[in-house]
Amino acid sequence: MPRLLERLQDEITALDAQSLRRRRQIAETACAPAQSLTLAGASAPRTMLGFSSNDYLGLAAHPALAAALAEGAARYGTGSGGSHLILGHSRAHAELEERLAGWMAPFIPEAQSLFFCTGYMANLAVLSALGGAEAVIFSESLNHASLIDGARLAKARVERYPHCGVAALDAQLGACDAPVKLIVSDAVFSMDGNIAPVAELLALAERHDAWLVLDDAHGFGVLGATGRGVLQAMGLRSERLVLVGTLGKAAGVSGAFVAAHRTVIDYLVQRARPYIFTTAAPPAIAHALLASLTLIEGEEGDLRRARLQARIAQLRRGLEAILPADGSAWLPDSPTAIQPLVVGDNARAMQAMAQLDARGLRVGAIRPPTVPAGTARLRITLSASHSEADVARLLDASGDALARPWKEAA
Repeated sequence: MPRLLERLQDEITALDAQSLRRRRQIAETACAPAQSLTLAGASAPRTMLGFSSNDYLGLAAHPALAAALAEGAARYGTGSGGSHLILGHSRAHAELEERLAGWMAPFIPEAQSLFFCTGYMANLAVLSALGGAEAVIFSESLNHASLIDGARLAKARVERYPHCGVAALDAQLGACDAPVKLIVSDAVFSMDGNIAPVAELLALAERHDAWLVLDDAHGFGVLGATGRGVLQAMGLRSERLVLVGTLGKAAGVSGAFVAAHRTVIDYLVQRARPYIFTTAAPPAIAHALLASLTLIEGEEGDLRRARLQARIAQLRRGLEAILPADGSAWLPDSPTAIQPLVVGDNARAMQAMAQLDARGLRVGAIRPPTVPAGTARLRITLSASHSEADVARLLDASGDALARPWKEAA
């Protein structure tokens, strides 16, 4: 084996030793609570009850969205044929952007939106375009990797501030004399499920003449009276807001959007390289997303959000009742569909996941570097499609999964 390959293999072996190696599974059927999966190392699929997807409203396999996707493919074909600036910007893309701009208009004056293939690309685009050499980016310490990488790609200086550390951020902003400042934060933190102090962050942006860039990947579709996300939930409005919303989670399809004042959107069209230099998503995706937005803001969306809240309350009550008395596992405060059960040690997290797997339950074990060292966890995510019996089954199995690893490790 060439030495170059040996070096890579040595690193993989070291990851194994630390219980940090990632492995993929193969989904054999559509995204749903009960799904046929071929797990890593298995020779045949099993039907598993999953608590790992981000399909919060249970729309990923909704027949109306599948029909809209097929209709869009019949109308526009399977590919866009080019970038948005070279023939790839279809009527479906335009209508989706207009619809999303209307959704965000109550919260962002003169709102317009821009559609991206992925949320990762949207965050890279916003930060690299707005974060020029004269800028300073103030980045939340628990931000998603896409925000971290967007800040790295920008020419700006980057300063981190403590998790939800409003006072510390205030001091950092006060000491900064840069002409352009960007406060950058997840709206809902993807590994903890808690909501950022968005109102306080916006107040700081107003006080210190800064942009507030929010990644609402896990709030869009779920938070707010009609699912328009964290800004609706908190009743905020400002020209300083730049919102990134993901459309492959609660919306059940794919892609993402940026909503901001029309001048910001026009600037991104001119300067955001991840937007300019990539092929546009298939128009059929945008066509399906129009149907998704109709469901989210309508009566069905209301019912699904209510069911999701009921499952969140049921899970939290049940987990709090079975947490180990010695504090070796804990449940952080989270009002959202993301419910992390923190177990601390990487090996213990992997053991617990394996025990749940054996019971036909799929819950992801999240380890560093995705989360800080010593905070490995089972990241439980809930969907409106989960039933009360589904959650009860998870709780029954979780009692054993919590107890056994600690007894074995003692």
